Amino acid sequence: MKMKRRLKINVKGKKLYKFINVLHDSGVSCRQQYCKGDIFRGDILHRDLKTVSALAEECGVELKAAEYESLGAKLFLYRKRLGLLLGGIAAAAAVLWSSQTIAIIDIQGNSAVSDEVILSALDELDVREGAFLPLTDLRSCEEKLPFLVEDIAWAGIRRSGNRIEIQIREAEPKPPMLRTRIPANIFACRDAEITEVCVRSGQLLHIVGDYVPKGTMLVSAVREFDNGCLSIYHAMGEIRGKYSETVRFSGSFRTEELSPTGNVSKERYLKLFGLKIPLFFGKTDYKVSTSEVTKKPLILFGRELPVGTELRTVTETAPTLREYNEEELRGKLMERVYLYEKNFLSEDTKILSRDIKSSQNSDTLTLEVTYELEGVISEERDVYIK
Repeated sequence: MKMKRRLKINVKGKKLYKFINVLHDSGVSCRQQYCKGDIFRGDILHRDLKTVSALAEECGVELKAAEYESLGAKLFLYRKRLGLLLGGIAAAAAVLWSSQTIAIIDIQGNSAVSDEVILSALDELDVREGAFLPLTDLRSCEEKLPFLVEDIAWAGIRRSGNRIEIQIREAEPKPPMLRTRIPANIFACRDAEITEVCVRSGQLLHIVGDYVPKGTMLVSAVREFDNGCLSIYHAMGEIRGKYSETVRFSGSFRTEELSPTGNVSKERYLKLFGLKIPLFFGKTDYKVSTSEVTKKPLILFGRELPVGTELRTVTETAPTLREYNEEELRGKLMERVYLYEKNFLSEDTKILSRDIKSSQNSDTLTLEVTYELEGVISEERDVYIK
C-alpha cells in the first residue's frame, strides 16, 4: 500500500479559465478548488504534478506547488537515510528491552542484614540488574531467599515496571539460654580490689575494699544449715573491681610498605540497563594495585535512571623500604594504642589512668602501656557434684 502525497497548487495568468477547462477534461483529481480574479487554487495528488505542469505550460499560466507538512511527507523525505531508520529501530528496541529487564533493585526493611548479602543471595537466584523479567520467577525467589539468608524470616518481592521492590522481615534473635538451674559459684577472673558488689543469689564471701587474687571464690552457691544439711543452687551477681593491665606495642624503624609507583590506569564503563560495557581497549596487568570506583548515574527529574558511567582508577603499587624517625613511629604506635582501647576494652570498663613508657634499640621502638582499669572481675563456674 503506497502512501498518498497531496500538493497545494496556485495558478495565475491571463488564460486561467482555459487551464481550468483543460484540467477538468484531463481527468486529474483536483479537490478544494477556489477561483477568484486571476488566481486559481486547488489540491492534487503528487503523482499528477507532471501532468498539471504540462497543462499549465501549454496554457501559458504560472504554476506553483507546495507539499502539505505531514508525517508521511517527512518520512518520504528521509526514506533513503538508513542511519535514521536504524537509529529509530535501535531506540525502539532499547525501550522495549529496558521495560522487560530489571533496572533497579530496591531493598526495604533490613537493618541487621546488609544489602550486599541480600544482593549476593538474589544473584544466586538469577535476580540481578539486567536480568530478563519474563524469565525470572519472582514467586520462587520469595520462597528461597529466607533459606539462603538465615537472618531473614520472610521476604516479599513486587515488580513495578522495570523496578524490583523487596520487602524484608528479619528473624527475631533467639534469647540466650539461662543456666540458672545448674549450680555455679562466682570466682575472680583477675587480681583486683573490689569496688562494687551486686549479688542476686548466693553467699557473698568478700566485701568492697578487699583485695582478691585471681581464682578467689567471691560468691558461694553452697549453703550449710545448722542441722548439717547442704543446699546447692546457682549463684548470680556481678562484682566490679580495680585492676592493672599492661600491653606492649612495638614497631620497626625500617619497614617494607606498598607505595604508589606513579603508574595509573583509568577504565571507563557504560552502564546500560544492568549491562556493563567497557569503553577502553587493553587490560591492566599490574601485579599489585589499588583501585577506586566512581559512579555517575543519569538523573532525570530527580530520579536515578539505570544508565550512567563508571570510572575505575587503578594505581600500581610496589613494596618499598620506608624509614621512620622516632616521632613518626611513636605516632603510628599511639594509633595502635587508641585502636586497642576502642576495640578490646569493653564498654563497661573505665580507664582510670594510663602510664606509657617507651624503650628502643637500633631497630625497634616499644611502648609499654600500663592501664589502671575498673570493670567486671567476676565469672561463673559450674559446681560438679559426684
